[in-house]
Amino acid sequence: MKKENFILKIYSITLTLILGFIFVSGFKSSNSNERFTEITVERINVIEPDGKLKMVISNQKCQHPGMMNGEAYEARDRAPGILFFNEEQDEVGGLGYSGSKEEGGNNVYLSIDQYKNDQVMQLMHYTNNDGDNRYGLLLWERDKKFTMPMIHTTMDSLDNEGFNYRQKLEYMKIKNGGEPITAQRMFIGNNYNRETGLFIQDKFGVDRLRFYVDSNNSPKIEVLDEKGTIIKNILEK
Repeated sequence: MKKENFILKIYSITLTLILGFIFVSGFKSSNSNERFTEITVERINVIEPDGKLKMVISNQKCQHPGMMNGEAYEARDRAPGILFFNEEQDEVGGLGYSGSKEEGGNNVYLSIDQYKNDQVMQLMHYTNNDGDNRYGLLLWERDKKFTMPMIHTTMDSLDNEGFNYRQKLEYMKIKNGGEPITAQRMFIGNNYNRETGLFIQDKFGVDRLRFYVDSNNSPKIEVLDEKGTIIKNILEK
């Protein structure tokens, strides 16, 4: 009997010490700032006290697929980098990058999204398959009536019917009374033709005004029609 009581006392003391250690450790970790000299991770989620996601820093494999109204999109390949989310749990932009010698160079972008929609401003650097570079500032216009959930639903449906990207945009334009739901409106920078300047497009994404210096170091100011054909070069005599 004495032996059993002794074992019971040892058990009780040991259990008390273990529970006390867990309590103190848990209290310390939740109420103190930890400092690390170095940390290696594949993904970091930054959240608010209520659990809402605000930022994701991730490699490519673990990157967040994006979301709108707190509902994540289907899994998809995305570049490594940083994604930002607002109070309504919409993705609102991010920083992405990729590139290698096999791909011809680096691709880097910093994007800002329109409310409930896709990107409308991007600072970028892209390299095409020929090794040519395009870098600068891009602006888009997006129809506010067509939010990202609506666009994703329609695009997925058209995918199942075999539509390519241009055919899907044309279908959406027809549904919008002939008006495009999105178009690039301006580019400032250096394009793949080694032309550096300001390029302004109309609501259909067609170049209408160009101020630039071409690859031969010649200045150009061009006015174009609705088909993108040059109708006037102001600097030509």
